[in-house]
Amino acid sequence: MTTPIDLMILTLVVISGVGALAVKDLLGAAIVFSAYSFLMCLAWAIMGAVDVAFTEAAVGAGVSTVFCVAAVFHTTRRTKD
Repeated sequence: MTTPIDLMILTLVVISGVGALAVKDLLGAAIVFSAYSFLMCLAWAIMGAVDVAFTEAAVGAGVSTVFCVAAVFHTTRRTKD
């Protein structure tokens, strides 16, 4: 059964996914990608997969964001196109 909170999180996941692809600033894209991972963590927790939600929070929203931000600071921040 789909609840309104499921639909709201799904909509925000799709918006943040498209936003991460559309942003030209790489640091902004890393931050939007972190928001995407956090929303996926919420989706997994609502579905009852708490272990997957915890892993997504630790790896997706935590470690991946730190690595992406560190990579952006070692390269150029804006794309050339």
